[in-house]
Amino acid sequence: MNHDVIITCALTGAGDTASKSHLVPVTPKQIAEAAVEAAKAGATVVHCHVRDPQTGRFSRDVALYREVMERIRESDVDIIVNLTAGMGGDLEIGPGETPLEFGAGTDLIGPLERLAHVEALLPEICTLDCGTLNFGDGNSIYVSTPAQLRAGAKRITELGVKAELEIFDTGHLWFAKQMIKEGLLDDPLFQLCLGIPWGAPADTTTMKAMVDNLPAGVTWAGFGIGRMQMPMAAQAVLLGGNVRVGLEDNLYLDKGVLASNGQLVERASEILSRLGARVLSPAEGRAKMNLTRR
Repeated sequence: MNHDVIITCALTGAGDTASKSHLVPVTPKQIAEAAVEAAKAGATVVHCHVRDPQTGRFSRDVALYREVMERIRESDVDIIVNLTAGMGGDLEIGPGETPLEFGAGTDLIGPLERLAHVEALLPEICTLDCGTLNFGDGNSIYVSTPAQLRAGAKRITELGVKAELEIFDTGHLWFAKQMIKEGLLDDPLFQLCLGIPWGAPADTTTMKAMVDNLPAGVTWAGFGIGRMQMPMAAQAVLLGGNVRVGLEDNLYLDKGVLASNGQLVERASEILSRLGARVLSPAEGRAKMNLTRR
């Protein structure tokens, strides 16, 4: 069991959740305020996407990321910032016998362009989604090829940003270890992402199998989506890891009760406390993850 736990709060994500809960932050001001709320509730790290303030849909606009970062840094709280670098890998295959007629959900760019905001803003951590995945039950695929991943990993390392490797299935973990073997990554973090159709399911057996295949001594976390968010948080800690909660992955505090990011952090903290663990401060989290404060 891990008794000294990092809690990451994933604030907003990129999915169509803003239409399902008024508590999902959309504008840079709302996202930064959610980061401060999560920090005051006890989060060690905040994981940030941005959204188009007009439509609420996902965005890759560097100016929006910059505003979020500036607002967080100007606040009176200390928090580790983790920016997504997963946007720009969406491919919606055309219907039926017209697969090359890509759909409106396609947002596909190269590996270095996916890091434009990371290069401009130099957060302490950024993510790297470690493989291609059938995403949902239709024709959508998240695309991240071995060549793209090698290019992205190399650039993240050159920038001096800590990579958090997002592992959605066992093959992703296999390739993540290959990149370490090739010297492309320097002491990366691992995030086990469970429950997204059709990646790894959110259950004890799957998480345990992934943990057993992690490189020795790495810092890792795990999460489940929806109703499995809190069970997988407890399971990750019992297996020696850290946890992620937040509105990117789950909208509810209890059945039918919409949550805020701060409430989800508080709920996770309560569970961990009852298990005999404590949540690390951002300063303690930096020490554990070998980060240098920006």
